[in-house]
Amino acid sequence: FVPVMEEQQTEYSLFSTLFNQLKEPFILFANSYVKDMATAEDIYMEAIIQYWEKRNILPVDTNIPGYILTSIKNKSLNYLRNMSIRVDANDKLYDHHLRELNFRISSLESCDPSDLFASEVKDIIRKTLNELPEQTRIIFFKSRYNNMTNREIATELGLSIKTVESHISKALKLFRHKLKDYLPLLLFFNIY
Repeated sequence: FVPVMEEQQTEYSLFSTLFNQLKEPFILFANSYVKDMATAEDIYMEAIIQYWEKRNILPVDTNIPGYILTSIKNKSLNYLRNMSIRVDANDKLYDHHLRELNFRISSLESCDPSDLFASEVKDIIRKTLNELPEQTRIIFFKSRYNNMTNREIATELGLSIKTVESHISKALKLFRHKLKDYLPLLLFFNIY
């Protein structure tokens, strides 16, 4: 029982000596490539543990520091290759997001809200004009599109000025109702 404990103590002492002797230069070696001290320490730990677990099956004349340093080199290479893949994937994702962002920027720059609302408003006006009774539509059209005065319209159509005003009021009331959601925007964009 005692010899087993002494043997374990001796192995622990050997491991501790080897670990401490190689620790600083090998971590610095790994860090010079991976540029991350925590990663370099992890790589060193993995390499020395890997050696320690395989030490009994390695050839007797194995150069221990050379073996561990080769393992650190390979683990550092694997880390850098994985990092390269991640960076490449991130670059592609970034490029995709950048293209999408540029598309949204150019779409928004070319968007003219007044044009969007103007076409909707024109459709509503056209439909509302078609809903008006024929005489109201004619009077409203002459007033707003031909810039005729109420007196000129009344004279041309043989109506009283009050009748013309009544038809124009009726048309404007219907337009206000149909365009109620657009009035603030129409005033803002000077469409109405």
